[in-house]
Amino acid sequence: MSNADLVKRDLSVLWHPCTQMKDHEWLPVIPVRSGKGVWLEDFDGKRYLDAISSWWVNLFGHSNPRINAALREQAETLEHVLLAGFTHETVIELSERLVEITPPGLERCFYADNGSSAIEVALKMSFHTWLNQGRPGKTRFVTLENSYHGETLGALAVGNVELYKQTYKPLLMDTISVASPDCYQREPGESWHDYSVRSFEDMETTLARYADEICAVIIEPLVQCAGSMRMYDPVYLRLLREACDRHGVHLIADEIAVGFGRTGTLFACEQAGISPDFLCLSKGLTGGYLPLSVVLTTNSIYDCFYDDYRNLSAFLHSHSYTGNPLGCRAALATLDIFRDDNVIEAGRCHARCKRTLPRAPACRRGPPDRDDTGHRDGEGAALPGTLPLGGEAWPQGLPARTRPRRAAAPAGQRDLFHAALCHHAG
Repeated sequence: MSNADLVKRDLSVLWHPCTQMKDHEWLPVIPVRSGKGVWLEDFDGKRYLDAISSWWVNLFGHSNPRINAALREQAETLEHVLLAGFTHETVIELSERLVEITPPGLERCFYADNGSSAIEVALKMSFHTWLNQGRPGKTRFVTLENSYHGETLGALAVGNVELYKQTYKPLLMDTISVASPDCYQREPGESWHDYSVRSFEDMETTLARYADEICAVIIEPLVQCAGSMRMYDPVYLRLLREACDRHGVHLIADEIAVGFGRTGTLFACEQAGISPDFLCLSKGLTGGYLPLSVVLTTNSIYDCFYDDYRNLSAFLHSHSYTGNPLGCRAALATLDIFRDDNVIEAGRCHARCKRTLPRAPACRRGPPDRDDTGHRDGEGAALPGTLPLGGEAWPQGLPARTRPRRAAAPAGQRDLFHAALCHHAG
């Protein structure tokens, strides 16, 4: 079997996601035969560095032996059972672990299949909570400009990237957009903290004006990933949490992309010391192995649905593979690696060393210590390092440029992405 054989078969039957298929007349699909660590290999023996972590899902490498072993064991016991009226030990254990490690107050887990589905769950659950509390007029959601939350209709409506949204606008619910706190837009000499505080004025005005109509504010904590990796200071999250409480509005934290160490703490909300009303997780949840998502929420919201069935106040939302045992087992194995390898602290240590010591041999080909923003390494609102890309060192002999010259973050915060590629090196 060759690449050409697979490409011919592929193009006769497949419609690829997020793709203009006509481009494949000149840009070949890459058929992947196998993956190991950070590497993918095609059918002609050529290797590719998976620098995008297969759409930001892979944390500890392809074909990770610990996750593989956990899945083999689970497959021999229980591959799937519906979660309505049934349960299983793996989903219970995962839920207990997630409640333990996520921000305080998040004590209930509702499972879905992917990130967009988790957003749909959170949106519906927020609206339904207000409805059960006798507030049917709260039907709108507030979102940031340049935000992205997925591509199902509800998730698309609360996103703000026109490339994905424009075509389907006639189908989407009405939302309220406020200015992004993107610190790339700050004035010369203005700190990340001060700009984020100043940017919050638009959000405060919006909440004060429309509080009686708003179900929730939905936000990507600290990093707008699909919106060109634009970042802001944690103070914005603290101000938002306070304002949501003051105006009686839910806060939905979409940590689908930034969760599980991508910002240097296990969850980005930790850096602001806040707990959202809904926390959406997916992508890295299973280490990149299987589709699974979860929405964590509070007991007070759960209690709004706890009633006699005849009152029809239950949250009647489901997916066929909700809480799939194989996905849950992969997630537990991923959490075990975080815990047993002390991954978060190791990432922080690497980032600290990178800022305080001469550039390590594995990083010497990396970016210079100053870029177009005028910041030096270690200046600005620095965040600690994050996960290894696939759990392996940055390969020797390959260029280590990991970001465009025109970066959106000061160098200290950009180090977290560089550390993701250089972790364990040297």
